[in-house]
Amino acid sequence: MSTAPSDPSESLAAALGRIPSGLFVLTVRSGDRETGMLASWVQQCSFNPPQISAALNNQRYALEWLNVGATFVVNVIPEGGKTLVAHFGKGFEPDEPAFTGLDARRDALAPPVLLAAHAYLVCRVANRVAVGDHTLVIGEVTAGGILQDAKPTVHTRKNGLRY
Repeated sequence: MSTAPSDPSESLAAALGRIPSGLFVLTVRSGDRETGMLASWVQQCSFNPPQISAALNNQRYALEWLNVGATFVVNVIPEGGKTLVAHFGKGFEPDEPAFTGLDARRDALAPPVLLAAHAYLVCRVANRVAVGDHTLVIGEVTAGGILQDAKPTVHTRKNGLRY
């Protein structure tokens, strides 16, 4: 017996939502301000140079901080990392502290690396491309590492037309 929705638009949304992705926290810095946001549309897009793409909703204020040359960190959420998902899933206002209660490594050149992450990638924005209601940020990977022995979170949606 089929469990597919009877409405073709519902079926399309359900099928689109089944494209798996990971769950990540992007951390960014602008001057002395820093923030983090939950992201799921992150993917490697080049071997040489190593690059990733991250699609950010055009309404995200962090997008204003991610101009060509800016640095950001992709923190890979480990399987079972519900604390990070809950913490960053609510979102933050531009001047609201985003890292209260979390262990993070900071240096003068990069946004915070979350020590509860499975892995991290430090990236420099190489390009930006408008794609509908999102902007695709292309980041050249300049550093990274594994922080803990874990598997990354794999995420699917019930509906691929909304969060």
